[in-house]
Amino acid sequence: MTASPNDTQLKNEIIENFGTPCPVIDLDIVEQNIRRVQALCDKAGVRNRPHIKTHKSPVLAHKQIEAGARGITCQKLGEAEVMVDAGITDIVIATNLLGAARSGRLAKLQARTPVTACADNPVTLNAYAKAAADAERPLDVLIECDTGQKRAGVETPAEALMLVSKISQDPMLNFKGFLFYPTLDSWDATQTFYDTLRVELEALGIKAEIVSTGGSPNLVNLGKLTGATEHRAGTCIFNDRMMIEAGIATIEDCAFQIYTSVVSRAGEERGILDAGSKTFTSDTGGLTGFGHILEHPGARIHKFAEEHGFLDLALCNNKPVVGDIVRVIPNHVCVAVNMVDQLIAVRGGKIVETLPVSARGKLV
Repeated sequence: MTASPNDTQLKNEIIENFGTPCPVIDLDIVEQNIRRVQALCDKAGVRNRPHIKTHKSPVLAHKQIEAGARGITCQKLGEAEVMVDAGITDIVIATNLLGAARSGRLAKLQARTPVTACADNPVTLNAYAKAAADAERPLDVLIECDTGQKRAGVETPAEALMLVSKISQDPMLNFKGFLFYPTLDSWDATQTFYDTLRVELEALGIKAEIVSTGGSPNLVNLGKLTGATEHRAGTCIFNDRMMIEAGIATIEDCAFQIYTSVVSRAGEERGILDAGSKTFTSDTGGLTGFGHILEHPGARIHKFAEEHGFLDLALCNNKPVVGDIVRVIPNHVCVAVNMVDQLIAVRGGKIVETLPVSARGKLV
């Protein structure tokens, strides 16, 4: 990504109107990314159910739906509450909502509009049944299955079938289907897992309406799971260094950047940015350093304080000077977005609006 005269003008407008550090999204790239993922899902014959955990914005969620997405995915009940307030009602919440169910918030949301929740154990299902009863509306449930990530999810088809049976016996729960997040190389294992489930369910006269796969890195595997009905991807709307490393995106596909000022050059081979762990994230994503500086790709953000990023300039031929504004692509954009209340939206190198990050900071 090369600099243009517009870059200097935009940097001046950013510093004059907002100061630094400042989170900026390029709407032209955002919309290009939305169209690209929708086209990939359409070509693979699966519905697109984008994960809003990355952008946390009802405005951007509506853009995804207008482009053809079938509803959205949320990670937290609080995120879903914000999206329902914005008029979005086709929502899968892709996590065990045990705390939200026990607190009564799931029942309140379910009473407003039906959502689909995920579970991988009987304790969560019991909490869901009570929440649904309190809401006086049965709750749709997906069984989360683990085929290699070693995160949440049942590890065997037998465990999944046990949960399907429990759901089927409870009048306040509806079995809706299965949720998968395969690793890049576990799609064959996922197919075997799902085929076993499908055969057993057919014998019982039960059908999975939703077979959901997930992850932006898995966009390269769209269509590889026979029987999949939809895909959940989040990071791909903005992209980041992790997506570049995974081969899913290029620098030109990265819509989110932090504009940050060089505030110190205390040594020949070091410098300091006014953006630290509270702006980016200490999550390296397995990469070296904490972000890619577009103007100085040889520079490395090698450590953080809360408000400062420390630069190693040993390999940087054209070193920045105090007062320079640089643009940084973070390693992990999802966490960076969750740090801020608003995103500055630009189009054609000009500021066009500010977007509130309405669903940020939701712990429940």
